[in-house]
Amino acid sequence: MSQTDTVEQASLNALRSTCRQAGIDARDAEPIRFSENAIYRLPYGVVARVSRVGQLPAAAKEVQVARWLEGAGVPAVRTLPDVEQPVEAEGRAVTFWRELPPHRPGTAADVAALLRKLHGLPPPEHFTLPALDPFVRLTDRIDQARMYTAEERQWLRERLADLERGYAALPSGLPACVVHGDAWIGNVLVTEDGRAVLADFERSAFGPPEWDLVSMAVKYATLGGISKEDYAAFIEVYGYDVMTWEGYQVLRDIRELRLVTMAAQVGMEDDGVRGEAAVRLAAIRGESGPRPWHWKAVSR
Repeated sequence: MSQTDTVEQASLNALRSTCRQAGIDARDAEPIRFSENAIYRLPYGVVARVSRVGQLPAAAKEVQVARWLEGAGVPAVRTLPDVEQPVEAEGRAVTFWRELPPHRPGTAADVAALLRKLHGLPPPEHFTLPALDPFVRLTDRIDQARMYTAEERQWLRERLADLERGYAALPSGLPACVVHGDAWIGNVLVTEDGRAVLADFERSAFGPPEWDLVSMAVKYATLGGISKEDYAAFIEVYGYDVMTWEGYQVLRDIRELRLVTMAAQVGMEDDGVRGEAAVRLAAIRGESGPRPWHWKAVSR
């Protein structure tokens, strides 16, 4: 059995175990996507998210944020009601959600509109969001990235240390608020009737709103994943261009480092992704010319 098969089987075993605990039908579970989490479609309009090992606190926060947004009237994916969650099995946290009707990824303008709503909310009253940690899991990802040489991993550690110092010295910007944490077009879903909803609250926190805005700037300027016109629409709807802020480069570089280490993490489980992990590392080391770099997606 390959490493990829082993990882996917472990996720499926955890799903089946937690479904038994919660009384949810897991027959004919259909995999949707494997990336940071494993996503499955279950019968009766249920979607399950299976975390990696050790992510119970993040999964619990995700459920809290989704239920808080529902109460605040912000369009977002909804948890399955009447189920105590997350449910844990084999060190993995599983959460259960209502399946959306047919949908597509959002546009840059859709992301901007939902971020304006989210950033305008007062913090939740019944639970406390953690302070934003843009470096979460990066040390572990670098240490485990054995497709890189020892020299390359050491370079990544030094890069991480430089960016941690830069983040600690960020200039003042917009007022701190609730942030999504991973705000890009893949985490905004638009149903056939035109309703846009937020998804994926694993990295939600309290911190600088620029962290959310930089995601779309990176999508445009680093990855070439949206057009100049799309990014202009994002700025117009939100009302601010983070690329004009003095702290932009630091947050951009942190986002890029996260994208490199994500590819490395998936590459340790899927040999087919290792080439992309190498391409990304070369780019941030200055070996691939100017941005945009047009990196490929790494989810399975």
